Amino acid sequence: MPNKLASYLTEVLARLFFCLSIGIDQNNMTDQDQPDGTITEEIVLKALGTVIEPELHRDLVSLNMVRNIEIKGSDLSFTIMLTTPACPLKGKMEADSRAALEQIIGLRNVSINWDSNVPNDERIRQQIGSNFRNTIAITSGKGGVGKTTVAVNLAIELANTGASVGLLDADILGPNVPMMMGETQMPPPRNRKMVPAERYGVKFMSMAFLVKPDQPLVWRGPMLHTAIKQLLTDVDWGELDYLIIDLPPGTGDAQLSLAQSVPLSGAIVVTQPMQVAAADALRGLKMFEKLDVPIIGILENMSGDFFGFGAGEELARNQNVEFLGSIPLDAQVRIGGDSGQPIVVAHKDSEAAKSFAAITPIIAARISVITLANQSNMIPIQMIG
Repeated sequence: MPNKLASYLTEVLARLFFCLSIGIDQNNMTDQDQPDGTITEEIVLKALGTVIEPELHRDLVSLNMVRNIEIKGSDLSFTIMLTTPACPLKGKMEADSRAALEQIIGLRNVSINWDSNVPNDERIRQQIGSNFRNTIAITSGKGGVGKTTVAVNLAIELANTGASVGLLDADILGPNVPMMMGETQMPPPRNRKMVPAERYGVKFMSMAFLVKPDQPLVWRGPMLHTAIKQLLTDVDWGELDYLIIDLPPGTGDAQLSLAQSVPLSGAIVVTQPMQVAAADALRGLKMFEKLDVPIIGILENMSGDFFGFGAGEELARNQNVEFLGSIPLDAQVRIGGDSGQPIVVAHKDSEAAKSFAAITPIIAARISVITLANQSNMIPIQMIG
C-alpha cells in the first residue's frame, strides 16, 4: 500500500475511533453538551481530542500533549506540549486546534502556548548511563561530501530552536569540528571528567583537543573503540536532547565501534548529488540497516550546477527512505567552516542557511516519531517516506 494512502487511512481510523469512544461527532456539538452554556475542561478536551498530531497520527489528548488548561469565563488558554522544540508543524496544529474549538458555544478568546518534551531513547541511559535523550549519527559512504559541515550546521540549528545539543567529533583520525566551531581549547576538567567546549549554544568534544595539530593517530580498531567510548562516557555532557555524532567516512571500525558503544536513535546519510557519491552513500546506508539503526533520511549536499542535482533524492526514493532535502553549493559554506563561523551563523539569509533551517525541523520530527515508535506504551506508528 503506498505510504500516502496508508497515512490517510491511519488518520481516518484514528478520528473514527475517537469519535466512537466519546460518543460525539466533532462537527456536531450541540446544546446538550453544554446544557447551561458553561465551558468546562471536559468540553475543551472533547474538542481537542479531534485534533490529530500530523506526525504521530493520534489525537492531541490521547498523546497527553494538552496541558495547563485555564478557563476564565469565555476565555481559554492551554499549552500544547510538543515532542521537539524544532517541530515543523506547529502552524497546522494551531490552525486545527482553533478550528476544533470553534464548535464550543460561547468561547471567544483562545490563547495557545507552546512547550516541548523531547522523547527519551531509554536504551541510551540503560546501556551507558548518559543523559542523552537521542543520538543522531551523521555518516557518508565516502570522504569529501561535507559531512562534518552538515553535522556542525545541523547542531547549531537544533540549538537555535531551544534544544540542548551536543556534538561529538567521532572522526578520531581526522577531527575537524573544533576548527569549524572556532574553538581550539576545551575547559579544564571537572569532577574527574573532561568538560566539552561550547559555542553557538552547542557543547562539543573532539580528539583534536587532546593531541597536537601535527600528531598523526595511527590506531587500529580496538584503540578507536576505546577512544570513542571515552569521549561518550568520560565527558561531562550534562543532559542533552540530541547528541549529534560526526562519524568518519566509510564503513569501517569507527562506525562499528560507535554502534557497539551507544544505541543510535537514527542515522543521517550525507551524499553529493552525483551518482558516484550516491553509490558510496548506499553502502553506508546498508551498513546501518545491518546494525539495526533506523535511517532518518538522506541529505544531498553541494547541490548545484557544478556537481549536479538529484542523486540523493533518487537514492532515497529507490531505498524507500526519507529525502531530507538539498543544501546548495555555496562558497560561504566553505569559508564559514575554515573561519569557525558556520554559514547558519555568519550568513543566515543565504540559501544554504535557509536550507539547513528548513531541514532541521524535519529531522527533529522524524527522530521523535522513531523514538516514540520504539516505546512500549505507544501504538505502532506508520512513518511517512
